[in-house]
Amino acid sequence: MELTTIWFVVIAFLWIGYFALEGFDFGVGMLLPVLARNDTERRVMINTIGPVWDGNEVWLLVAGGATFAAFPHWYATLFSGFYLPLLLILVALIARGVAFEYRHKRHDAQWQSRWDMAIVVGSLVPALLWGVAFANILAGVPIDADMEFTGSLLTLLNPFGLLGGLVTLTLFITHGATFIALKTVGDIRVRARALAWKSGLVAAVLAVVFLVWLQVQTGTVASAVVFALAALLLLAGVAAAYVGREGVSFAGTFGAIALAVAGMFVALFPDVMPSSTDVANSLTTTNAAATSYSLRIMTWVAAIFTPLVLGYQTWTYWVFRRRIGTHHIPTAELASR
Repeated sequence: MELTTIWFVVIAFLWIGYFALEGFDFGVGMLLPVLARNDTERRVMINTIGPVWDGNEVWLLVAGGATFAAFPHWYATLFSGFYLPLLLILVALIARGVAFEYRHKRHDAQWQSRWDMAIVVGSLVPALLWGVAFANILAGVPIDADMEFTGSLLTLLNPFGLLGGLVTLTLFITHGATFIALKTVGDIRVRARALAWKSGLVAAVLAVVFLVWLQVQTGTVASAVVFALAALLLLAGVAAAYVGREGVSFAGTFGAIALAVAGMFVALFPDVMPSSTDVANSLTTTNAAATSYSLRIMTWVAAIFTPLVLGYQTWTYWVFRRRIGTHHIPTAELASR
């Protein structure tokens, strides 16, 4: 297998990890005003992702860095053409991260309410825009012979792109609900479980429409098989949420998101950014790649450090595997001592 293909697979794996892990983070953030009835319950929800959310974002940083190093032309075209959506995602992620760190600094209702809103918006914006971005990448965008994006923001806001945004939005809400149900006890758990199967049905309908549309446009037999498996896992997760099998439900949404992203990369290959202007202008794993020497060095570095990072993150999830509830949250008086 050529190194360009290997690094295409590596980048696909990184995006799979990012969406499957950060997806429930976004879902928890968006559901903050929906499932929590008071500040104590909001703190419970935030604490479910408190030890892991920043580690989950590392997948995005590594995916971006790997794209820059392995496929510099892809990186340049993507980040220049999608500049405004990516900037909005970056600002949202920064606001969200700051909110996690600052909301507990003052025990003031208005102060905490504003930071809670930052968490909600900072989760909703990326959840929507990532879907819009990837849908456009898959469908193809206007690229000229110099590998430059020639469209505008309105080019990206097409029906297929917006549907992709709604799919990721509803999928992440469902994924977050299944995670909350898995990680909490008490009333929040009951509410999350009830919401998970309802939002899951909406996500399933939107996802099936999107994947069929994608399959008709650019799909292959291999991607069709992967998409079908993703749909089955999502339906299994929804059914498990309905009967109260939280672990199975979370595994279903996790697997569905992972396979859906994998199917997108299968449908995309060997392109990395198709051109809707002229097929000859499409960026591929060959014409967008770095030099073979750079790819060899990157391969050795990845082979050494990737297992270490995966091991550390697995250990983190194991350490913080317990459920939490309102009885674990200290009162404001105790927290201020």
